[in-house]
Amino acid sequence: MDSKLTTHVLDLSKGLPAKGMKIELWAIAEQGNHSFIKEVCTNNDGRVDDPLLQGNDLKPGEYELVFYVGEYFNDGANDPYLRPFLNKVPLRFGIRSNEEHYHVPLLVAPGGYSTYRGS
Repeated sequence: MDSKLTTHVLDLSKGLPAKGMKIELWAIAEQGNHSFIKEVCTNNDGRVDDPLLQGNDLKPGEYELVFYVGEYFNDGANDPYLRPFLNKVPLRFGIRSNEEHYHVPLLVAPGGYSTYRGS
């Protein structure tokens, strides 16, 4: 099996992939310290072009994906009264094995979100 971490984002309010959403990946140490790994942006299909982690870079531990949904739904508006309800959506999850595929999708709308372990 190809060991890797992937994600995608679907905009439920439009029924389409969320293109152009910024996502950060962080490693979480046992003490709770965050270590930045990378920043990516979703493509036209709501996915990132390459796995977030794969092979030897995929290590057991706790991780967090931070999805910048506020910037995505705000669409550049600077008026604080037009800001969406959600700003950054952090999803914290664990990786038990470096021999599995971990897929963490986000289904999002301006007022809520859902996730699951995909395949």
